[in-house]
Amino acid sequence: MIVLVKVYILTAVDHSPPIYTPVEDITVTCGFSGNQFNRYDNQTWSGDVNSIFSPIVGNTSQVRKAPHSSSSTASHVPYTTARLSKSSFTNRFNLTTGQKFIPLYFYPVSYANFYRSKSLFSVKAGIFALLDDFNPFVTADDNGVETLYREFCLNIGDEQSLNITFSPSTDAYAFINGIEIVSMPTNLYYSPYKNHRIGITSAIENNTALEMVYRINIGGSSLSFNEDTGMYRNWEGEDETYLDDFSLHFSILQQNSSSELHFATIPEYTAPAEVYQTRRSMGMNKTINKSYNLTWIFPVDSNFNYLIRLHFCEFQPDITRYGDRRFQIYIDSENVEEGADVIQWSGGNGIPVYRDYTVFMSSVKDERKVNLFLTLAAFQKDWLTSYNDGILNGIEIFKLNDSDGSYKARTFFYIDSRPIPPQVKRQKSQNNSTMLTIVTSVVSSILALSVIGFLAFRRGWKVKYSGSSHEAKKSMQTHRSSLPTYMCRYFSLAEIKAATKNFNFRIGVGGFGNVYKGWIDSGATLVVIKRLKPDSSQGAHEFKTEIEMLSQLRHRHLVSLIGYCDDEGEMILVYDYMACGTLSDHLDQTNNPPLPWEHRLQICIGAARGLQYLHSGTRGTIIHRDVKSTNILLDDKWVAKVSDFGLSKGTTNMSKTHISTLVKGSFGYLDPEYYRRRRLTEKSDVYSFGVVLCEVLCARPAVINAEEIRQASLAEWAKSCYRNGELDQIIDPSLRGKIATECLNKFTEVAISCMHDNGIERPSMTDVVRDLELALQLQQRAEGNINCTERNVETETSSSEQSCATNDSIKCISATIFSEINNPSGR
Repeated sequence: MIVLVKVYILTAVDHSPPIYTPVEDITVTCGFSGNQFNRYDNQTWSGDVNSIFSPIVGNTSQVRKAPHSSSSTASHVPYTTARLSKSSFTNRFNLTTGQKFIPLYFYPVSYANFYRSKSLFSVKAGIFALLDDFNPFVTADDNGVETLYREFCLNIGDEQSLNITFSPSTDAYAFINGIEIVSMPTNLYYSPYKNHRIGITSAIENNTALEMVYRINIGGSSLSFNEDTGMYRNWEGEDETYLDDFSLHFSILQQNSSSELHFATIPEYTAPAEVYQTRRSMGMNKTINKSYNLTWIFPVDSNFNYLIRLHFCEFQPDITRYGDRRFQIYIDSENVEEGADVIQWSGGNGIPVYRDYTVFMSSVKDERKVNLFLTLAAFQKDWLTSYNDGILNGIEIFKLNDSDGSYKARTFFYIDSRPIPPQVKRQKSQNNSTMLTIVTSVVSSILALSVIGFLAFRRGWKVKYSGSSHEAKKSMQTHRSSLPTYMCRYFSLAEIKAATKNFNFRIGVGGFGNVYKGWIDSGATLVVIKRLKPDSSQGAHEFKTEIEMLSQLRHRHLVSLIGYCDDEGEMILVYDYMACGTLSDHLDQTNNPPLPWEHRLQICIGAARGLQYLHSGTRGTIIHRDVKSTNILLDDKWVAKVSDFGLSKGTTNMSKTHISTLVKGSFGYLDPEYYRRRRLTEKSDVYSFGVVLCEVLCARPAVINAEEIRQASLAEWAKSCYRNGELDQIIDPSLRGKIATECLNKFTEVAISCMHDNGIERPSMTDVVRDLELALQLQQRAEGNINCTERNVETETSSSEQSCATNDSIKCISATIFSEINNPSGR
């Protein structure tokens, strides 16, 4: 459920407020006596030795000088000294009432008599537990950094003082290098009142502590403490670290440092101007934008609420009115804005604005970390807007910790970005605020959640290859794999080298590695051998997945895995040789003669039967996750076989509707609903198969490299032509006049229904098989072949048109046996 909260807003003012000057700006370098000037942030830091900042509790704490470091960061104040103790110690700060930033600085190295591995402690500020069982040593090593910076926000009440207590765990010690306390503007991150809806508190209350997790200048460079608006906040740059592969490839950076910003909606101190002058965009191509989502992935601690602040500024000159640019925003797969419009939010071009949302991040399997997905998606009704690309200038993410320790159920809130006028009293605010509730249900008609367990592979005897059959036999006998021998044949590395003449018959290369042709069983059986390369993007996980899946599956329309090799660090797969290559080999940009229409139908039916078996013919449901024309192989009798199961997911749990997973697949075939929501269902395979059907009809690739920009996505182009009654434009020219009208109508109906935006409205593969068989019958009836309706291509006698084995005019491209040979990307 998503809840949109509208809070009382501030109207535009005549003059923008000045850059903020904090009432309190306390900087304490712990373990030092006197003052130190830090050229890095241009601040003077006060020592806590024999000063007003000395600990009031914990006189047994000790001070140490940090060991010398060549690092530019660790050599600066406050990391040069530390206060350490094996018992609790407390620092007290007399403060004015209000909201404060509290950054803490840690340099986890070994100090005299204090070894870095023994640091384990908790930090409490007033009633708030800021850090619990905090291990700076492990945290720094895990993140590959030398120093740690933790920033918190909390409110100081009428008591006007704050105790910060450091409490070590048993047989451990606590330490701190530096403490800052900086006043922040009232209600910069807090909302001073609340609304209630179905018992849920909607605002960020003063009784909540915030921990800054991410603060990023999207599309721009990092901004140091001195480049902030007066509150010494650090803005990270290089958001590429958090982008998924598709976003990194297709999104673009935009900058406009010359235009003047007008802070008419939010205060000027909200964020530096540089944040609003750079951004990342999906790009200008409407069709491509509808084929992918711009997604950032942020690892966060599970089972906490998070405040997510998104910064926007529209600086493209021709976008000045409501509706000129609209896009969608998803947070953790939930749609929080169906028609985001920056101009509508801000009031005009060049006017910065931000939007706040909160979300509870739960874990499914008690993971300590989960991924928070922020996704911008194209506005689907693109005819209603000039631009449908999502944009983002900056993001801040805070972890919330309520003083009572309670955490709410998973709920989204939007909190209006403009602060409350100071003259409005709290009671009036409560009466005037409004709430709009939007309830969305994610439904699916499928089976899923519990991945087939992968058997652990054990390394056995390692035998150096000698080239002799005696050594090969010995190797095969001495190596032991954890896979049962009845499931899959094991090959030693010596046998693989013998089969390929020491890897001499290479026929291709792809994301998995090199692909070779070979002969086994004394030359009696021709096979294809895939050898994992050390730097493969697919790796051991997909190697094991392929074996586990195919070793348990036997079907006429699934490729057969003969065996594998897991020897001397090599991971190799052995398959039946597919003489006629892939379906893709015979469709687009090929020297092969065009396939007859009825022949294409037979291949589609075969592939559909293979997917139908995966979805409903096994003990559970198997989702292929990478259905495409290069993964549909053709044997010497043109029997279609689904291949490449490295990305497949399986489930035996019939009560689940989806599998939550990181998105993988191939661009052009990827189900947009799966990409957007990160929820994998069998209907994702159906969508991909719909794209394959379009390829079969059009003889064009899923991503069209054509001059016509609108045709960049085959799926979108086909759906557009179908809606506009322009089917003649998408048919392969070699097929025009050869497809019966009734057959064409049924075939395109199936293809378009497979690519429906909502997975629940797509047919099952059982329905697809039935409808494609009907399309074949309609074609045969029109050709006068009604008595042959049950004929399958795999049972036909080879003819001059169809037999790969007897017709030299149809070239069977062995160099493209597997999908990754020609399409190494898309993982």
